[in-house]
Amino acid sequence: MIIARMTVALTFALTACLSFPTSHDEVSRVSSPAGDLDAVLVETNGSATTSFGYLVYVLPRSAKPSKSHEVAWLYAAGRNEHAYGANLRWVGPSEVVIEYQHADEAEARKPTIRIGGQTVTVVMHGGVSDSTAPAGGMLYNLERNRH
Repeated sequence: MIIARMTVALTFALTACLSFPTSHDEVSRVSSPAGDLDAVLVETNGSATTSFGYLVYVLPRSAKPSKSHEVAWLYAAGRNEHAYGANLRWVGPSEVVIEYQHADEAEARKPTIRIGGQTVTVVMHGGVSDSTAPAGGMLYNLERNRH
């Protein structure tokens, strides 16, 4: 009887998770010094019971993010105590830095990526606070500033 109840509860929870798709919204795009590559930050939002996730991509200029260009992942990342997200910064033609104050998870999935004959190094820097970042999620602030 207990196993049957647990199975029903697990099935319900799984169905609920699948019925609330995760959104993927581009919230930052920074061009390389040469202008031929972009570093892109995508904010993911599963539901009210999860934190924001952040996917980082390095790709040819103006290209859409794709799994093959994904270089890093952050979960529950913040730029300061009240602002979610991360900042992207090129420190040269072939190195992009992902800056964030804190994160529950932070993983460089591809510390280097080769794009069109160029090798780009991806560096993650935790402990970097951005006091100018507004409170809340990055997409929320982008939409708020559009109005």
